[in-house]
Amino acid sequence: MTEPQTAPGAGQPDAGPAQRAPETPGAALRAAPPTARPPAPRAAPASAPGRRAFVRRSAGAAAGFALAGSAGVLASAPGALACQRSGRAPGDGNGGGGPEEAAGYGPLAADPEGVLALPSGFAYRVVTRAGRTTLDTGEPTPGKHDGTGTFTGPDGGLLLVVNHELKGPRADWENPVPLTDGLVYDPAAAGGCTVVADYGDRAAEWVGLAGTSTNCSGGTTPWGTWLTCEENSDRAGENGMTRDHGYVFEVDPHDRAANLSPRPLRALGRFDHEAVVVDPVRGHLYLTEDDSEPNGLFYRWVPPSGFRHGRGALRALPDDAGSLQAFRCFDDRGRLVDDLSRATRPGTVFGVDWAEVPDREARELPLREQFGEGRVTRARKLEGMWWGDEGCYVVSSYARDESPGPSHDGQVWFYDPRRRTLTLKVLLGVNPEPLAAGRADGPDNITVSPYGGLILAEDGAGHQHLYGATGDGTTYPLARNEVDIGRPGRPEYGEFAGVTFSPDGATLYASIQAPGILLAITGPWRR
Repeated sequence: MTEPQTAPGAGQPDAGPAQRAPETPGAALRAAPPTARPPAPRAAPASAPGRRAFVRRSAGAAAGFALAGSAGVLASAPGALACQRSGRAPGDGNGGGGPEEAAGYGPLAADPEGVLALPSGFAYRVVTRAGRTTLDTGEPTPGKHDGTGTFTGPDGGLLLVVNHELKGPRADWENPVPLTDGLVYDPAAAGGCTVVADYGDRAAEWVGLAGTSTNCSGGTTPWGTWLTCEENSDRAGENGMTRDHGYVFEVDPHDRAANLSPRPLRALGRFDHEAVVVDPVRGHLYLTEDDSEPNGLFYRWVPPSGFRHGRGALRALPDDAGSLQAFRCFDDRGRLVDDLSRATRPGTVFGVDWAEVPDREARELPLREQFGEGRVTRARKLEGMWWGDEGCYVVSSYARDESPGPSHDGQVWFYDPRRRTLTLKVLLGVNPEPLAAGRADGPDNITVSPYGGLILAEDGAGHQHLYGATGDGTTYPLARNEVDIGRPGRPEYGEFAGVTFSPDGATLYASIQAPGILLAITGPWRR
């Protein structure tokens, strides 16, 4: 099928939010069944009032770190991780200004165990660690923790599904995901997911999916499952693989039997997937692609008429069910935007239309190469996503020479499906000193906090942080990775990944991908 070649409204300029017709509602969702509450938290959080809508903000573009605020996002000084409204950059426990200037929960205190620096009053637990903790079968926890979903579990516990971003043959990895009978897609592949039952004082872990490749991010569903994404599209016969890869799989943390005989969700396309979210009103699924040459795309899957979401429903669909589409952005004069790097000011709003993907199985060409120049909008490293504020937050980690617009060290966009608009909420200027105190770059995984604002997991070139923002547009550091995996004189820190709150908001889970540590963070949370 040939994709559309004109702007929304038959080539007319985008009408803007107030004049756009809402999307046609799609499939209804079945409500997830109620489950038991998790154990009482160590530090009870304040109540979490409803999130405020984003307001358009900007901090001077010359600052090199320009951000917009809402449920409370960010505005900051040059390269700074935290700031006063004056633009002064306070310290994060690693140099900088004094604590009286600090935003958020205060400066970060160094960890005597050398794992995680946190503000005063906060604490962490190591839930699993690659090669050290063990599964219920006695095998070691797999490595390269990544995207993670949390669910209320039985007996007062929490269930987590944890991706393991292991690429290529199993022999390449010390701790691949074990090939558990009945749960294997491709016995040659090293990746997959584990399910962790966390009870606070103890944890259990087992395999949810094995034999997949490069399980990067994914997303939770309203019906209580996890969609895990392969960020690798090797064909059978490539890199030792025996089956095609590049798919999304569904993992049910509550029902081991539901995960038997893994089946890729081919209707969602075969490409280097990063993350997926579900629109709980319309039933659409949104998917990001982390790729280059050419840059990746942002996709939408529209379910077939009459389809109802629920446990196992996606697995039962035909491979060509529904419609897979790539997005096309237009400026206020109706001109197609070729790449999101063109946006240079927070608050920039684009109109959005969608183009049908001709061959979602990528039999001849990768999906992103099936569109010629001037047909779709691209972006470098489209990564984490999270549904919140009745729309979808989308991360582009950076842009360099491969992108036609100015270089940057991260963007966060908000897609509003009702208005069909994409708004730039966060823009990080290029960070010239990645190892300097308080510097931030390369946002990756993202979550909307129940206390307002966003929490971003850093995957940059220097120190790695979890950072967030207050509702008035002030950014703050929440945690810093102190596990140095580099050589003497050349420090190196693994990325943060899998950032997500427990269903009751008491615990923030996040992983340090290398050496592979799943952490539970508790403290005096407040809005």
